[in-house]
Amino acid sequence: MARPQDPPRGFFPFGNPFKNLSSKNPVLSSNLLSLLNTFETNLASSITKLVPKEKSQILTLSWMSQAMASLCQTHNAIKTLITDLELPVSDWEDKWVDIYLDISVKLLDLCNAFSSELSRLNQGHLFLQFALHNLGTNAPQNLPKAQSSLDAWKQHIVSKNPRLESCHAILTSLVQTLNLPKVKNSAKGKVLMRALYGVKVKTLYISGVFAAAFSGSSQNLLYVTVSNELPWAPSFMDMQNTMNSEMKSIFLSDGLTVMKELEAVDSGVKNLAPAIQQGSIDSISLQPLKDSVTELTSGIDLVSKEVDCFFKILLSGRDTLLENLRSMGAPTTVLTTPPKKAAGKKQRGF
Repeated sequence: MARPQDPPRGFFPFGNPFKNLSSKNPVLSSNLLSLLNTFETNLASSITKLVPKEKSQILTLSWMSQAMASLCQTHNAIKTLITDLELPVSDWEDKWVDIYLDISVKLLDLCNAFSSELSRLNQGHLFLQFALHNLGTNAPQNLPKAQSSLDAWKQHIVSKNPRLESCHAILTSLVQTLNLPKVKNSAKGKVLMRALYGVKVKTLYISGVFAAAFSGSSQNLLYVTVSNELPWAPSFMDMQNTMNSEMKSIFLSDGLTVMKELEAVDSGVKNLAPAIQQGSIDSISLQPLKDSVTELTSGIDLVSKEVDCFFKILLSGRDTLLENLRSMGAPTTVLTTPPKKAAGKKQRGF
């Protein structure tokens, strides 16, 4: 595993993102302030829920499922905000459109990489099921087959997924999008850009955690610095500091992988090794491995479902924007063909 980068990289995007809402700019109406405050309060609450209460929750499929579901809620919330702002696409500046399309296609690429890895992990379930079947018979002649399947599972888990190699470059490019474009003579536009800033920060960090967990490389783990002027900043920094501190320790460990459910299965396999060598497995000693395999499979299914949900939300938002642009006859300079959903064996939960 790659060692964590010390000190962590700080990304504060090209000046103060709140300068656009300063007293030098047009005063926001009470309605616009209310919409912005409500959005940012809800954003802070959603981030607070992602702060692990225990270290054991960090880098678990359960947390990853919760985090991706939270991203889905936040991206749906920004759609609602755009509607409430009564800000049609015809009022969007060209650079807002280009930035949105550029970010969305990169996030779709990340989703495809994550789905590819989840599918690969799910394929390892076949080795585990075959091993559990042979172990359950408690027949000496079947134990070598079981051991062979367990060895094949380990080799499968530690193998590299080439689809993840692009994650670091995508994350690095997304960091550069954290700057807020200048908004001219549009109070609604200023509110939207500030709200989008929060969405981008949350999305970028969580995507980095996913990429780090799946790749086993701390290079994908980000440290994003945000201004204390934001109402959601304390919650975000709490989540980020809590996660990063423990993840650094995990990356320095000698485990098979950094993901807790995979480690639990590997631990169960190691605990059974002496019994397999002795030629006898009882149901009591086999149960912990069965339980960890069940938890792993369930976790992969849940995360897969949420990643697929996020992909569909991104694609839907992108398609709606492009359709509106076409109806207006407005060209866009950004490549408008999004990546297709990653091909592969369909996972349970999709």
